[in-house]
Amino acid sequence: MKFQNQVLATLAMAAGALGTAHAQTEQNIFKIGVIQYTTNSKTNGIQGIGVPPGADAETGNATTLLLTYERLFTPNVGVELVIGIPPKIKAKATGTVAFLGEDILSARNVAPTLIVNYHFGSEGDRFRPYLGAGINYTKFTDVKSRLAPDVKLGDSTGLVVQAGLDYAIDKQWGLFGSIARVDTKSKLVAAGSTVLTTEIDFRPVTYSFGLSYKF
Repeated sequence: MKFQNQVLATLAMAAGALGTAHAQTEQNIFKIGVIQYTTNSKTNGIQGIGVPPGADAETGNATTLLLTYERLFTPNVGVELVIGIPPKIKAKATGTVAFLGEDILSARNVAPTLIVNYHFGSEGDRFRPYLGAGINYTKFTDVKSRLAPDVKLGDSTGLVVQAGLDYAIDKQWGLFGSIARVDTKSKLVAAGSTVLTTEIDFRPVTYSFGLSYKF
């Protein structure tokens, strides 16, 4: 609930700025950089016939290329589309099945994200912090496990909030850094000699930095 309140507050601030803007700008910002996913995952345990109590798993971190495009509708408010090369997420066994080791599951997550950003300060400022909130859709592809031949991870739709800082090198080029919290949950079903299920709350926090270009 606290996470959802943060999203709604940020969206309300951006909507207010749109409603009171006296002039409209037509600017575009393209960003390219590196993003790290820190998943902080937890599950409700692995369930299935013959699975010992306390069986669990956790996902690791991943780094990949980030691409974003933002359209500024006022000097302070813009809508940003976040995409990139899908990173490979891997999981390891924990709890009473920790002996199964690393890489018991791997998948790539395609996660386009749409965010409304509010940029503080004024055009021409060298440093401009910003806050954003929006929605993320995650689809898991290339899902594989050495423990089961048929594995599926359900799609996820969730809220996202971010905070970042833009630094202007000149009128067009700049640097950026941001941190975001994404609500991503998925149901895992693995079918082999038995059917295993669990609900994974990935709880990813992402860190990104790179180069920006205004046009």
